[in-house]
Amino acid sequence: MKIYNRAQIEQVTKLDLNALQAVEAGFSALGQGKVTMPPILSMAIEESNGEVDVKTAHIRGNERFAIKISPGFFDNPKLGLPSLNGLMVLFSAKTGLVDSVLFDEGYLTDIRTALAGAISAKHLANPDAATISVLGCGLQAELQVAAIALVRPIQHVNVWARDASKAVDYQQRMQQRYGLSVTIHANIQQACRDAEVIVTTTPSKEPLLNWQDIPRGAHVIAMGSDSPHKRELTSSVILNADHLIVDRLSQSQSLGELRCVEKPLTRPVLELGDIVCGKVRYQRQVDDISVCDLTGTGVQDTAIANYTAQQLSN
Repeated sequence: MKIYNRAQIEQVTKLDLNALQAVEAGFSALGQGKVTMPPILSMAIEESNGEVDVKTAHIRGNERFAIKISPGFFDNPKLGLPSLNGLMVLFSAKTGLVDSVLFDEGYLTDIRTALAGAISAKHLANPDAATISVLGCGLQAELQVAAIALVRPIQHVNVWARDASKAVDYQQRMQQRYGLSVTIHANIQQACRDAEVIVTTTPSKEPLLNWQDIPRGAHVIAMGSDSPHKRELTSSVILNADHLIVDRLSQSQSLGELRCVEKPLTRPVLELGDIVCGKVRYQRQVDDISVCDLTGTGVQDTAIANYTAQQLSN
C-alpha cells in the first residue's frame, strides 16, 4: 500500500486538459453503462454544522476503484481551519486489496468538480462563448472559470457575491492569476445581463437565479446544490430551459435542483454522460438556453483518483 500527501498529489494532478480528459472518460463510461455507482452516503453532524459524504464507483475494466470520504464542517473558518477536507482510498478491482491512499485534503474533489463544469461547457455551451458570469466568489468560483477557459475562449468575467470585500479579492485574484478582466456587480440581474455562460457556486438555501435573469443563448451550470438543504435556481429556470441536463438524474432529484420543481417537466432530462459518449444527440440553436445541474458523482472521484495514481506511479 502506498500513501501520498497533498503536496505529492498537486505535483502530478493539475487543472489541465489531461485531467479533463480523464474525468470526461469517466462520464463517457457512465453513459455507456460501464459504471457501477451506488447512491451517495451522506450524514449530517448538526451540532458542529458539519456533514460527511461518501462516494464511490467502479468503471469496468479499470485497474482500481476509489472510495472518497469528504467531510465539510462549515464553521471551521472561525477556527482558522478549512471547511472541506477528505481523502480517497484506492482498491484493486481484482483483489479488493488497498492499492493506495490519497490524503488530498479535498484537493482532488475541487479539481474534478471544476472539470465537470468544463465538460458541461465543452459539450453544451455555444462554441464561441467568451463572457462568463459567476455567482459566488469562493474557490469553485475561481476554479470553474479556469477550467471552462480550457475549452471555451473566456475573456471576461462578471461576478456577484454577497460579500463585497471578498468580491474585490476575487477580482484581483482572477486578474493576476489568469489575466482575465473581471467586473463586480451589485446584483445578479446586472451580473448575468451579457452572460454566455453562467455558473452558480454558492451554498445558498434559497433560489438565487431567476429565469428572467438569463439572456438568450446562455448556458447555466449549477454546481452549488449538492444536498437536500441547498438550492440556487428557481423552478422557472428548470421549467423553461430549452435543454435540461444533469450529471445523474437520481441525484438531481434527491439532492439537486430537480428536487424542488413543483410542476411536471415537459422536456426530457438528459444525463451528461449520455451526451459525452454520443448515446444521445445534443443539438442547440445559438439562442437556446441550456441548464446543467451538477451534484458531483462517484465516477468523477474514481476517474480523477485513477488518473492521479497512474501519474504518481510513473
